[in-house]
Amino acid sequence: MIWPIVIMCMLLAGIFYMRMTARAAKEENAPDAGLAILDFGRAFPDEAIRAIHATADGKTFFVRLHDGKAGFMQSHGTHYVCHLIEAGNVRVRNAPSGRGLTVHFTDFDYLDATYEFRTPQQAAEVSLWLLGSFQPQSEFTAVPAV
Repeated sequence: MIWPIVIMCMLLAGIFYMRMTARAAKEENAPDAGLAILDFGRAFPDEAIRAIHATADGKTFFVRLHDGKAGFMQSHGTHYVCHLIEAGNVRVRNAPSGRGLTVHFTDFDYLDATYEFRTPQQAAEVSLWLLGSFQPQSEFTAVPAV
């Protein structure tokens, strides 16, 4: 009478183990924005991140820094390659899809690619960061009368 219970418990434990290992393998390959921020902080401890946008596939992150510069992080397995981008060191064009940017880095050509974002607004905002012309203006800021 006890053997059927033992066998059922072993089967349930095996199914639970297989599901947990499959979930861990899936999460291991998924890029993580928190890990990207930590890696960027280790690479550039004096830079403060103000905003971050991920590409649609989640493997690349663009960041806006406190002093007008931009940053770039690309997932390579369990770590991120981090770069600081200053205005003038990058060329940006709109991608044909309208939701992406074709980026040419003058300092590191191997990162040249078309990066697709979830929305056209994210792509537009990142293009402003990369070109160094992002000037946030609050809706409460008074506009001088002409």
